[in-house]
Amino acid sequence: MEVDISVYRGYMNERELVISGHVFNSWAPSQYSIERRSVKHAYSILKMFTIKPQHNVRVTLKFRALSVTTQTLNDGYFEFKVPYSDVVESGWHTCEVICEHKKFNIVTTGEFLKPFTSCYGIISDIDDTFLVSHSSNIFKKLYVMLWQNLDKREVFDDVPKHYQALSRAGQLEAGSFNSFFYVSSSEWNLYSFIVAISKKYELPKAVILLKKIKTGLADFFNTGGGNHNHKFDKIKKIITFYPDIEYILLGDDSQKDPYIYERICKEFPENINAIYIRRTGSEQKPAVETILNTIKSSGVQTLYFVNSRDAIAHSHDIGII
Repeated sequence: MEVDISVYRGYMNERELVISGHVFNSWAPSQYSIERRSVKHAYSILKMFTIKPQHNVRVTLKFRALSVTTQTLNDGYFEFKVPYSDVVESGWHTCEVICEHKKFNIVTTGEFLKPFTSCYGIISDIDDTFLVSHSSNIFKKLYVMLWQNLDKREVFDDVPKHYQALSRAGQLEAGSFNSFFYVSSSEWNLYSFIVAISKKYELPKAVILLKKIKTGLADFFNTGGGNHNHKFDKIKKIITFYPDIEYILLGDDSQKDPYIYERICKEFPENINAIYIRRTGSEQKPAVETILNTIKSSGVQTLYFVNSRDAIAHSHDIGII
């Protein structure tokens, strides 16, 4: 029986370190190539959704003098939430995550972010916010996923320029940056693809928070669908973890982002600076316009846009970049 492990980018503040991952009875989703073409690519994507998580496996996190052990849940997921108050400089750091299986220890490198002192935190959706995905049309969405490999997948024009500018906004020291979080209804199965597409288009390196992992082909055909409340919970978790900065939220109108962001603004009225919603159809949706007008009346800047160049101009106009 093969055992594999995926470790996801974590994050920390002055009191706590958080890092998570999955353990599998089979290859991890990251082991399947997203660079192959045609049928081979489709095969890789389908295999990503037929993985076999393993529960009750011992997993150990090591960083400097810290060593702590937990066990995986029924879906193979593990998460460390560890009190940690030693001084850690701002930026990305590596740690070790060790999976104990029979007589062997599988050692994997993990990463986590200690944010720089910053003006903003940026929280962005993925599908149809920066990555062209056709989320509102399940047939187009599945076609793109299955038949367009990493080389063919595209982000919207000027997204990298906007996100890179947001990453640097208000930062005065060389090498410092604002923290990015990509929060999506895509499942953990697609984590390695999201990392790769972000790197390809030189988007800011981000903590990525996704939906509960799926383990069968039947689940694949509903990828990204279902309830989106987990996005609200994850965004709330980020803001609560870093309560002393303002946030910029980016999403689109293909699913529930405007509704989720409205709830966030009501729960954290002092933490949200601006909200950007990409229009994915030929016309603006009246319900989305109404939501954004309500948000704007509370003092949060909003923009309902088609082209990212307009979002860049708006960020300049309101003094973010």
